[in-house]
Amino acid sequence: MISIVVPVYRNSASLRELRDRVNHTLEAHGDRELIFVDDASPDDSGVVLARLAREDASIVIVTLPRNVGQQAAVLAGLARARGDVIVIMDADLQDPPEAIAALLAALEPPLAAVFAGRRGDHDGAGRMVTSRLFKNVLHLLCGTPVDAGLFVAIDRRTRAALLDYQPPGPSVLAMIGCTGLPLGTIPCRRDRRPRGSSAYTWRARLSFGIRVLAWTARVKLGTAAHG
Repeated sequence: MISIVVPVYRNSASLRELRDRVNHTLEAHGDRELIFVDDASPDDSGVVLARLAREDASIVIVTLPRNVGQQAAVLAGLARARGDVIVIMDADLQDPPEAIAALLAALEPPLAAVFAGRRGDHDGAGRMVTSRLFKNVLHLLCGTPVDAGLFVAIDRRTRAALLDYQPPGPSVLAMIGCTGLPLGTIPCRRDRRPRGSSAYTWRARLSFGIRVLAWTARVKLGTAAHG
């Protein structure tokens, strides 16, 4: 069983194409589920998802009553996932669904998670620089690959560890790094957003980055103290 977990927020225009490309990529795999987590999206995403679910029995919809943000939406999808392997990805098509096959092939023991390492000029120059700085600091704190984003294949060990965090951390990426499980990465070209724009302002990104790094430092320091 393969589960694909996709948080959805203002993605109505890309959902059908995403579904079609995921299905084409996984057509050789028998048992699969595509879990869309509707994070109280204010557009027509819920309507589109309901239509897709009527067409495709492999689609599972998790509808959240209020907006909780991307990270919490991912955890809600993981709680519903039944797969032996779970792939987490965004719904905006910046990350190509065709790369799922390479992630699945690379997820071999002892690796517990394999990230799609970001390549290409997928964001503006300023955003790319700040993202690299954040990822390098996060790598030093918890060992996540410096090119990692939230396009990742994980096994059931990682899923269990993520769901065990109480309370959960602000970033699934940092939570994966703090599990201490072996991680890998493969290069994957990331495209510019084909339509729409990110919901994150620079102020929101800065606040989020500070919270993530502070949380990660506390977790790792606590782990070291208990060790």
